[in-house]
Amino acid sequence: AHLLEEKHFQQIFISLRIVLLGKTGVGKSATGNTILDEKFFKVNLSSSSVTKVCWKATKNVNSTKVAVIDTTGLFDPSFTIEEMVSRIKLCIPLSTPGPHVFLLVLQPGHFTKEDRDTVDIFLKIFGEDANKHTMILFTHGDKFEGRNIQEFVADNPDLKILFKKYAMQVDQLFEKIHKINSEHGGRRYTSEMLEKAEIAIQEEKQRILMENEEQRSRELEDLKIKYEAEALKQAITELWERKEREAREKAERNNTYLKVIAEFLSKFCNCLYKSIYSTKSFKNDDSFRNERSL
Repeated sequence: AHLLEEKHFQQIFISLRIVLLGKTGVGKSATGNTILDEKFFKVNLSSSSVTKVCWKATKNVNSTKVAVIDTTGLFDPSFTIEEMVSRIKLCIPLSTPGPHVFLLVLQPGHFTKEDRDTVDIFLKIFGEDANKHTMILFTHGDKFEGRNIQEFVADNPDLKILFKKYAMQVDQLFEKIHKINSEHGGRRYTSEMLEKAEIAIQEEKQRILMENEEQRSRELEDLKIKYEAEALKQAITELWERKEREAREKAERNNTYLKVIAEFLSKFCNCLYKSIYSTKSFKNDDSFRNERSL
């Protein structure tokens, strides 16, 4: 029990899950590659998405296990709420048991009220406390044309509104992410939706582990023949961790838990509609008046 508690304690402080938000073409994929210092995500300089929904990449960076979830193809002002929600349900499992930071990637240039509303919708879907875990990152710094960020934001009223919500946190990304993490006691962001998704994934992972128990037992016997004492203990630990990791990854890719997420989002979507239509900003927006179906 002590070993499991120690392992869980270490995971809290060495794991970091980052969800990249932003419109197509602002540099989310390039940002993910920069964070991980490796080309995991395809980068396309045009405005069309290279990937269609969400992708996840994991790497150890500066002794920290970092997982980056790129929401390419998800975050687009032209989507109806139904389109956004149906795509989000495919991305949720990749960020469970909960992201530590939502990194909103912006590019100097036109940031419209429509863009701001799309940000608000996305964060409403994840829960009211999501903004506390949100940071803003500007790409393409050369487009500031000698102005500092404060001057640039001052010229764009929609950006000013956004920055009132989310503090300016651009430089020294990891330092600031860890600062946010420590301010929340190392706790990740979570919500009822993410908790339901995590429970479903854990159940699926355990099913996969039990299904493969016979194979794991054979591998364990092979290790006992090959290793002795401390070396055997280390080999068994590595075997178990690998099997758990593989089962987790398989569970995240399995569609059986999507029903749990879909049921939650279906209920949420109706509530979101009422919230949006009660605000002036969406009353005249025809793009959000389509039939309510997931």
